[in-house]
Amino acid sequence: MSRIGKLPITIPAGVTVNVSDNNIVTVKGPKGELKQELKGDITIKVDGSILNVERPSEQKRHKALHGLYRALLNNMVFGVSEGYKIVQELVGVGYKASNTGQLLELGLGYSHNIFLELPKEIKLETVTERGKNPLIILESYDKQLIGQVAAKIRSLRKPEPYKGKGIRFQGEVVRRKAGKSATGK
Repeated sequence: MSRIGKLPITIPAGVTVNVSDNNIVTVKGPKGELKQELKGDITIKVDGSILNVERPSEQKRHKALHGLYRALLNNMVFGVSEGYKIVQELVGVGYKASNTGQLLELGLGYSHNIFLELPKEIKLETVTERGKNPLIILESYDKQLIGQVAAKIRSLRKPEPYKGKGIRFQGEVVRRKAGKSATGK
C-alpha cells in the first residue's frame, strides 16, 4: 500500500498539467515549465484542480513507481508555482563567495579560487556582510537541479568535525568532535 502514491495533488491556480500520448507530463506555471516521462504503466488522471496517480497492479515495482512519480509530480507542481530556495553559508576564516551573473567564484582556503558556472534555471545570489559568514542563495523551480547544484557546491569543502569549517546549509548542525587532549605526567 503506497500511502504517498494515493494522496491527491492539488493544482494551484495558474498551473497547467498536460499529459501527452507517450506518457510525458508537462507542468507549466508562473515560475517555469518542467517535463517528466512516466514509465511502468503508471497513469495520471486530472479532475479539475486535482491530480491523481494510479498504478495498474499490486506488483512490487508498480508500488515503488507509484509513490516515486507522485512525489516527483508534486515537486514539479510546487516548483513551478512557488519555487525552491536553498541558502548555504561558508564557515571559515577568509572564506569568500562572489558571483558575476551565473559564474560563482569561491575562495575556500585552497591555493586558487574555484569558479563554477551554474545552469540558467538557477537564480544565484551571494551576500557578504561584515562580521557574518558569507551566504550563497540559490533559487529555482526544479527541485532536482537545485539540490544537485547545492550538493556540488557543498562537496568542494564539506564541514569538518573539529573546527566546523566548510560549506554548510543554513541551520545545519555539525557534530563537533573533541581534538587531542594533552595529558601531563
